[in-house]
Amino acid sequence: MKVVAATLAAIALITGCQGDETLRAYGAADRIWTLKELDGAPFTASATLTFPQVGEIAGVAPCNGYSATMTAPYPWFEAGPIAATRRSCPDLAAETAFLKALTEATLAEVADDTLILSNPDGLTMVFGASD
Repeated sequence: MKVVAATLAAIALITGCQGDETLRAYGAADRIWTLKELDGAPFTASATLTFPQVGEIAGVAPCNGYSATMTAPYPWFEAGPIAATRRSCPDLAAETAFLKALTEATLAEVADDTLILSNPDGLTMVFGASD
């Protein structure tokens, strides 16, 4: 019985000590990512993406602040339900497109100051970083 308890405790300790496997741990943390292009076209409104904590994304869309969960291991990307404030502004159509694209993105690639979110259906979101 003691051997079983010790084995279970060791397994819990090992799995509890696993590090962050999300995009945050692969170069996306501690930066503000600004959307530069959406589906090959310049994104003229202002939208940001950050990775403030393990398992979280947040930012400012063209009109509202937002946050969501993000726990998929790199290179996968999956934004959980997005919570956003509800202000109206002239860039509401751009905000809708941005938030929709975030929920549709399934793959991520980060290289230096560029982050690309995409999916197999042709979606591409190109972000530039600032520290």
